[in-house]
Amino acid sequence: MRKTIKTIALILMSAALLTACRSKVTLPSREGPMTPVDSYNTLAIREYTDEGTIESPLATYTSADGLCTIRVMPSYYDVTLDYEKGTRSEVGASYGTLISEKFPSFITTMEPYLFENIRCAYGGSFSAEAVVEREKILLDSIRPEYKDEIEAFATAISGGTSGLVEDQVLSYEEAVLMQMIPDALRPTCCSALALWGSKTTSGDMMTLRNLEWNLGSANQMGTINAVTHMKNGPRSITSISVLGLLDIISAVNDDGVFAAILDVGSVQGEAYVFEGKKCYTMELRYALEEFSTARELGGFMVGESGDFTWCHNLMITDRSEALCAEDCVSQVSEKGLGKAVLRDYDTPILGGLSWDNEDSLCVVNSFTSEGNQDGFTGSTSNIIRFVKYNEWVKAKDSFSPKDLKDLITTETVEQYEVQNVHGQGSAQLILVDYHTGSIQVAFTGPEGVIDKPDFIEVSRLEMI
Repeated sequence: MRKTIKTIALILMSAALLTACRSKVTLPSREGPMTPVDSYNTLAIREYTDEGTIESPLATYTSADGLCTIRVMPSYYDVTLDYEKGTRSEVGASYGTLISEKFPSFITTMEPYLFENIRCAYGGSFSAEAVVEREKILLDSIRPEYKDEIEAFATAISGGTSGLVEDQVLSYEEAVLMQMIPDALRPTCCSALALWGSKTTSGDMMTLRNLEWNLGSANQMGTINAVTHMKNGPRSITSISVLGLLDIISAVNDDGVFAAILDVGSVQGEAYVFEGKKCYTMELRYALEEFSTARELGGFMVGESGDFTWCHNLMITDRSEALCAEDCVSQVSEKGLGKAVLRDYDTPILGGLSWDNEDSLCVVNSFTSEGNQDGFTGSTSNIIRFVKYNEWVKAKDSFSPKDLKDLITTETVEQYEVQNVHGQGSAQLILVDYHTGSIQVAFTGPEGVIDKPDFIEVSRLEMI
């Protein structure tokens, strides 16, 4: 039984390759043997190293009160928010003000991108009243300290403009809504892999996260990549997302706990419910501030998951453990269609699914634990990506950071014939090496996803 999904995936992969190659293969004469003439692996040559590239700032801007500093790096914005010297509300206001004063292009980038996401979420047509109602209910669910921060940010960056109107101006309502895109609009995909023990050359944990995100019709998100250092004593966090965001997409806290969101999807076609629900991306921020181990954080998120808007996975790691929080919402669990589970390496997985590697954990866009909601059956994307990770990890005894970079960039990005892992929607590749403490990110820029991107060191665990 367990080999069934793997077999199906291999058949699908082979069929896709055969179908796609028909127009590319030159048939040999009968006398000669058939030889392959093309591959879906990249031909780009890049000699990665374990270390990441260090970038230097091109410019630095600081708010008048010193609570927000934005350094313009060649590939991203490096933001520091100082909660040790100001309240949440004051920091939010300083952040919004500094962006509006020094980076006006952010507004003309984010506002149309936000409306692209709204139209996608509502199937093309929507009413401003319906969107704002959803936003207000979710905003009221957010913990008061974060709500104050978001409202102050939105007030400052909007300059008093209100209403949900696509007019190249970022209104208060739009600035609030951008803080809850995964909770209210949902554009995420993603995959993640953790290796440790016998599977790493150092024996220490390594975490790889592929963020697949809606880059926008013109790769808008590639122009506003950001690493945000939320400086708050023992509650400090480094968040990796885009400029202006205060919720969590991927982040690591001062204790070295890394957490990243991965969508699961409405597998059973469940209705979207937001009344009485919470924004899981803001609850994740709270958990990163409060908990010092992966298991504590994962247990909290699983316990809260019934109150979230959508089912999702969280990849969670620390120096000694890798976990996946399979967060199941109440409208699914109450029907017996799924359950909230904190999955680790020893958790039995869905029948028909096979993971053949010790000291490793893989996460895609489906629950994976035995007896849980099955997002693999009928999803070639989930099956093929899971099987590819399994085969890649199995092919090598142990991995260094360099090896992990080579693994995730194995395939050619610009292809539509086969399902690849590092593809057109990959916004950020994040590598956390617990042996050296290095946090490296390959950012997709305005040119779009490239085969062999540069991995830039954006922080170190001991500096958070």
